Amino acid sequence: MQDALHTGVKRAMAVVYSGFSYDMEVVSHGFVIDISKTNAENEERLHALIDDAEAHGERLAKLFELEVLLPETSSGADDGGEGRDTD
Repeated sequence: MQDALHTGVKRAMAVVYSGFSYDMEVVSHGFVIDISKTNAENEERLHALIDDAEAHGERLAKLFELEVLLPETSSGADDGGEGRDTD
């Protein structure tokens, strides 16, 4: 699970970097806060950014599913995929 998370984050950083110029070192430390704002204001901004990114992040995640997710195992893997008893 941890490998999947790490792969997804690395791919997302590469996607963003492919279209925008930014300092990956700064981004790798997490959200950038505005030191002129209060903790509450920065927290509100963080939640707004996450909300704004939700649909776009979902779309991006789908691009990496085959690469990141483990193959699904079905309950009928041993019986030809039918998932039923032969008795």
